[in-house]
Amino acid sequence: MSLTSRLVGALIVTSALVSPSLAWAQSDPSSGPQQPPSGPDLGKPTTNAPVDGVDQGDAGEGNTAAADAEQADAEQTGPEISVPGGDIVVTGRRSRNVVKASNQVISVLSAEEIARTGEGDIAGALGRVTGLSVVGNGLVYVRGLGDRYSLALLNGSPLPSPEPLRRVVPLDIFPTGVIASSLVQKSYSVNYPGEFGGGVINLTTKAVPEEPFLTISGGGNVDTETTGQTGYSYYGSKSDWTGFDNGSRDLPNSLKDYFKSGALVNSDQALGRTIGSDLVRFSKATAQRVRDLPPGYSVSLTGGTSFDIGDGRIGVIAAAGFSNKWQNREVTQQTTNSSDLSLNTDFRRVNTDNHIIANGLIGLGAEFGNNKIRWTNLYIRDTVKQTRLGLGKRFVNSVTADYNQQDTAWYERQLIDTQFVAELKPTSELSIDLRGGYANSQREAPYEFGFEYVRTNVASDPFGNFFVNNLNGNSGEAQVAFSDLNENLWSGGIDISYKVTPELTATVGGVYSDTARTSSRREFTFRASNNFPAAAAVLRPDLLLSPGLINGVTTDSAGRPLATPVGGINLIETDTGSPAFRAKLRNYAGYAKVNWQVTDDLSLDAGVRFEKARQSVQAVQVYATPTALPDSPALRKQYWLPAATLTYQVQPDVQVRLSASKTIARPQFRELIYQPFFDPDSNRQYLGNPLLTDSQLYNGEARVEWYFATDQRLSVSGFYKKIKNPIESYVFVLADDLVTSYANAPEAQLYGAELELQKYFDLGAEGGWFGNRRGVVIANYTYSHSKLKVNAADSVAIYPQAAATSATDFFRNGAPLTGQSDHLVNLQLGLENTERLSQQTILLSFASNRVVSRGLNGTEPLPDVIEKPGVQLDVVLREGVQVAGKEVELKFEARNLLRTRHQEYQDNGTNRIQINSYDVGRVFALSAGITF
Repeated sequence: MSLTSRLVGALIVTSALVSPSLAWAQSDPSSGPQQPPSGPDLGKPTTNAPVDGVDQGDAGEGNTAAADAEQADAEQTGPEISVPGGDIVVTGRRSRNVVKASNQVISVLSAEEIARTGEGDIAGALGRVTGLSVVGNGLVYVRGLGDRYSLALLNGSPLPSPEPLRRVVPLDIFPTGVIASSLVQKSYSVNYPGEFGGGVINLTTKAVPEEPFLTISGGGNVDTETTGQTGYSYYGSKSDWTGFDNGSRDLPNSLKDYFKSGALVNSDQALGRTIGSDLVRFSKATAQRVRDLPPGYSVSLTGGTSFDIGDGRIGVIAAAGFSNKWQNREVTQQTTNSSDLSLNTDFRRVNTDNHIIANGLIGLGAEFGNNKIRWTNLYIRDTVKQTRLGLGKRFVNSVTADYNQQDTAWYERQLIDTQFVAELKPTSELSIDLRGGYANSQREAPYEFGFEYVRTNVASDPFGNFFVNNLNGNSGEAQVAFSDLNENLWSGGIDISYKVTPELTATVGGVYSDTARTSSRREFTFRASNNFPAAAAVLRPDLLLSPGLINGVTTDSAGRPLATPVGGINLIETDTGSPAFRAKLRNYAGYAKVNWQVTDDLSLDAGVRFEKARQSVQAVQVYATPTALPDSPALRKQYWLPAATLTYQVQPDVQVRLSASKTIARPQFRELIYQPFFDPDSNRQYLGNPLLTDSQLYNGEARVEWYFATDQRLSVSGFYKKIKNPIESYVFVLADDLVTSYANAPEAQLYGAELELQKYFDLGAEGGWFGNRRGVVIANYTYSHSKLKVNAADSVAIYPQAAATSATDFFRNGAPLTGQSDHLVNLQLGLENTERLSQQTILLSFASNRVVSRGLNGTEPLPDVIEKPGVQLDVVLREGVQVAGKEVELKFEARNLLRTRHQEYQDNGTNRIQINSYDVGRVFALSAGITF
């Protein structure tokens, strides 16, 4: 019997959920048909332009008048890029070869290149870039360093995160349809924030169009593990399919009043039963079977126009998108506390997620003379309606009993961002950039329900053949949690560049950012009284916790008092210490740098940045009667961060770069608060460490680049990073549960090499179908190796221990950094028509095994938890066809053709247990877009 069938039998329900109407398909919101570079100039070099606002001099072949003319004839446009301290390309009239012209080590994904990958979100597209890998839900790792070591900017301004466990925004919430380009810079320059670590990812939104346009697109997808399969959901509300709740999940008045009062329900039985009676309803707490999960679908609309006003030009662009898709996973989750990997728990779960994304963009731009102004407003809402049903065993409690777990949740993530950017050129020598922004991110998770029923399978038990929930913690339990996160980020900056001589440009800048986060998680447990009727334990959740059973019966049908009341369920708040916290990070920075064209062949970009920051995380007193709160000392740090990159042009098409820098990485907010947090996606419990401090990174890189034709290159690089006080996770046992926390390891090292090739092949000589086509090969390989350096004399600070503790008790010398893969491979093989839109692309990616969580480091240490990403093979076909005189872009995608599984496991060489493993289906998508 399949897992799904067994779960159907174990589910305590009376009716089936009506599934949403079928609608077709999800694909990435497209900006409309993209025309590849074409014509006789294909393969010829182009002129070069600065990326960060300074001239590069001769950056290679093509910097001639003849090449300029060829460039104009071809009318090729480069990607729009908006970075701090640099040009804001509004019209896109720049050299396409910004990678070569830049004075730093960068990779740029233009809208055209993003479209070739066919990815629907920017995280997926970035996974194709050299040295980048995507871990979990949209977390981008640069050269194997975790998300804490990467920095995400939007139009050069910082972004807040809606995630409780991190301060970096997950990039899977950004649809590709609103992004004009994505720049990845791996060598540090001082115009960027000091929290650089592995690299910076700068997303640039679409700006003022040259001509009016309107693009409408839509599509659908099917997933072989999801579409048409049996999954689970719950009713929620009628508007759930939109990603917006209609108010049914608003807190009841009794709970609102309780939160405002500061009372503690644990000592007030009557108050607990009043609140408890309002919490559990069928629509939010009862999982139901969905026999045929529907396909996903998406629609998007993008339009823009511009018009002249006097000597200036005003433009507006607007975009809106909506997608609704489902994902079904049959997950194996096992745990152990023993070095021989004997099981503590063994569960099989079906997780069904309904993932809804709505986004909108409105941008206004103006150009007058050499001045450019951009005002961008972005809205993204990302909602997951999740239902989980699990069946398994707890061997530490009973070897015969079966446990049925049911969880329902609603996770809302929202980002609102408004930015103002101005690039002013009062004179030909002077440039002034101004940036200001406000961003707000929220995450709300009301009514996170968790229920556990137990079947003893014992013949002497009268209910031994039934799943029962006695609400006592041993043979059944029920919880509900309410989480809320709100983060505001204000930022501003000014950059002033002055061309002292034609060969020397000096730049100074100042930046201010203020981040404030409030986060709370209030969790409650239901506990039955001694008079709770045993027969009621077989009821489904909404009946088990109905108002009648919660309040109990104290009189008979005639109104006479009962000698022994029947029923009664109490409400207990589980975290009476620090269920809420407030965090702040205020940062002041200033920098100065020069870009000096020393000779025709040698240039130097060097500078220093000063940063002064105060970071604090404080538990919030939520109860009228004060409770002991964990101590969280503020981090007050200031740094001088130097950086220099030397570029030497060996030949017109060959250049060598050498770079060195110092950067930092700060702890995440939740890592600094001694407050428990459970992550349902990883099935792990977390607890922070208020004694964490900043990490300091010392970086070096050497790189050789050969640009043998337009947009064609071969590069080889080597890099080295020394990390002082890296923040690493470790695992310990608390109340028989494995808990993940964090500490500063003494030191870590990371080194490696990268190889990148981009090559086009003219197939015109073949004639026929190949007459106007070229072949495309884009390949990159990254080797990296990391290791912790831990000696017996090293110590670490662990809260709440008063004295320093030996580092070897928590970390193993030579262990790799979490999230780092030794090998990353990306390969794109394609054909494309040089005269019209017609692309056929095969995409292959590979990442070697990586550590995602530490094993328990006891007397007999447990092995680390390993993720095996494996090989993924995708195919993307894009074709432009004429319909009623308009070109329509048709796109077909086939993802995960090898059916690579998601695997997380522990292996000691003899035994292996599956921590979080499941099959991933093949996904087939078809979409169409038309531009007017």
